[in-house]
Amino acid sequence: MRAPPRLILASASPRRRELLAATGLTFEILPADLDESPHPGESAETYVRRLAIAKAQAIAPHHPGAIVLAADTTVTIDGLLLGKPQSPEEARWMLGQLSGRWHAVVTGVAVVAAATNHCAVKVIGSRVQMRPFALATIEWYLASGEPLDKAGAYAIQGLGAALIERVEGSYTNVVGLPLTETLSLLGRFGIAADG
Repeated sequence: MRAPPRLILASASPRRRELLAATGLTFEILPADLDESPHPGESAETYVRRLAIAKAQAIAPHHPGAIVLAADTTVTIDGLLLGKPQSPEEARWMLGQLSGRWHAVVTGVAVVAAATNHCAVKVIGSRVQMRPFALATIEWYLASGEPLDKAGAYAIQGLGAALIERVEGSYTNVVGLPLTETLSLLGRFGIAADG
């Protein structure tokens, strides 16, 4: 029986690492270091697709024979892309925009076979409704420190769960890695969660 190909996760995200580890897959972590600035007028779908592919393709050439998995997630509302806030002030503004409203969480997932540079990619969207919350709630959440390295300034799997009314679509997508779609892509490259 042939051993499965070596799998590399091109991400420094602890959320992605935890989600992928929960599938039982064995993988290495080699984050890609790229400029993640959106291009002018770029849609959320185009942005996350471009970055996921770029991250996977940045790592693949250095690891022949490996399968490289990369992802990128953004939050979008009113045509704006809400990435990771650069300051508490920006996080405060983002949370104010989201309070009491629906927004979309969009993730691009790319898998590249280093040997052939074959790439498969999917873009997955979920809708999230925030409950209305007061400035005091925003200040409480900011004081936790949790919003500062999260797209849209919140973590659904953390204290941010208290801000959320409902989710439509993939929950794991909102965390940062849509597992059903990711496992489907990996299966095309001979990697299966059931071994």
